[in-house]
Amino acid sequence: MFTQAESSLKTVRDVLRFAVSRFNQAQLSFGHGSDNAHDEAAYLILHTLNLPLDTLEPYLDAVLLHDERVELLEKLYRRVIERVPAAYLTNQAWQGDYDFYVDERVIVPRSFIYELLGEPLTPWIEYPELVHRALDLCTGSGCLAIQLADHYPAAEIDAVDLSLDALEVAAINVEEYGLENRINLIHTDLFEGLEGTYDLIISNPPYVDAQSVADLPDEYLHEPELALGSGEDGLDATRQILLHAAKYLNPHGVLLVEIGHNRETLEAAYPELPFMWLNTSGGDGFVFLLTREQLLGQIK
Repeated sequence: MFTQAESSLKTVRDVLRFAVSRFNQAQLSFGHGSDNAHDEAAYLILHTLNLPLDTLEPYLDAVLLHDERVELLEKLYRRVIERVPAAYLTNQAWQGDYDFYVDERVIVPRSFIYELLGEPLTPWIEYPELVHRALDLCTGSGCLAIQLADHYPAAEIDAVDLSLDALEVAAINVEEYGLENRINLIHTDLFEGLEGTYDLIISNPPYVDAQSVADLPDEYLHEPELALGSGEDGLDATRQILLHAAKYLNPHGVLLVEIGHNRETLEAAYPELPFMWLNTSGGDGFVFLLTREQLLGQIK
């Protein structure tokens, strides 16, 4: 069908219709930037043709050059047949107004933590200038570390990851945003070897439980396994963070961690901890906050 399309499709509208039909027919999984076939098809077309990502209508009846058609169909083929997430096909992922370079060395950015930086944390961090040092554990592409630097302009930021491949991608993004002097990329396992203390620690660690990893759609299997699964219940990394975070927080310091769908399991494992669950666009069960004092009162 893709071979036939190369000679039959002429306009942007033709390719859009073809893409939506193939995406729906293949029952693709959407969770890396778009949530439906039409939006994902439009994004891939606009990006590939170097058109504004928010302007489709004026170009729908534009006739495609042969090379443009070939390039588009190649991307659509990989999306349908190989189930490659769109972000890897374009090497671009968005979080709000921020865009980042991504490839298969890192998971596609989709953490809710970015929604909580800055003003939403004012009950615990009254002024941005009070954050002098911040830590991003499991930084991946560096997307959250870069947003930390933007929201807290007085902060020096350590961005940690166990994967050297991920840190290579993070370095691309840090350089793109001109933050080499403020963000330190560190190759280590969580807190291992870190020195000093921080006013704010954030983490979007691996948190998918073993059964869910086994059931993931094919699209997610293109992402690094190291960045997805974390033990049988998905909480191995989170346990280590809870165990050691207080040592690395300043007085009144704040810990912010995303745990996916594991709220019930986490609360059952730590009934004595007063987790504060913050509201995000996905709900109030995905990101928790604890202060240093709360951790010290509970974690021995």
